[in-house]
Amino acid sequence: MQRHFDQDLANLKDRLLAMASHAENAVDKAIGALNERDDARARQVIELDSTLDQSEIELDEMCINLLALKAPIASDLRLITMAMRITQNLERVGDEATKIAKRALDLNREEPLKPLVDLPRMASLATGMLRASLDAFVRGDTALARASILRDAEVDALNKQLHRELVSYMVEDPKTITRCLNLMVISKSLERIADHATNISEEIIYLYEGREVRHLPKTQDSLGAIPAPKSNS
Repeated sequence: MQRHFDQDLANLKDRLLAMASHAENAVDKAIGALNERDDARARQVIELDSTLDQSEIELDEMCINLLALKAPIASDLRLITMAMRITQNLERVGDEATKIAKRALDLNREEPLKPLVDLPRMASLATGMLRASLDAFVRGDTALARASILRDAEVDALNKQLHRELVSYMVEDPKTITRCLNLMVISKSLERIADHATNISEEIIYLYEGREVRHLPKTQDSLGAIPAPKSNS
């Protein structure tokens, strides 16, 4: 019975990492579609969204079955509940990637407004945070999870900076309004992807330390490591 349960837990981790890979790939493709004005790539992202939706449903079902199979010890219970939260965040990353792809299709029909500098930078930061959060999960590295959380402020700052710049464009030339609004939506989606990566990192800290940091200020002091509590197993 225990061996079967342990194998199911291992399968859950593998499926979670596969879903994370799909989500990260969707964001990369969406930004690629924008940078390279590639409609085909944008459509691939839109089609991939249903795969992430289905993965969320299947992973939630796996978690429920694991909870019904036996009364898990505290560490396994944290893993299962964390997995359900992470899948929800990954599905929403997919939603944001789809939103970016749809806006890229709109932008590709018009002349470029400006050289894309801030958006690729934001995308690199957001996908880097997502990748770091999953690396932290695999390695049990809560320091990496904390470092990822602290990068969220940089993405927020870039989002605000780009919005101010795009407002100036719209004021100076009303013909740019549609393109500016599309770019604003993309910027906001990237900011939300970084938020979802932050949520995942917070779950990693809870998994390995049993410490809730979800509602703490995102500073080095407030996120400082504490000794992991003793297991209840």
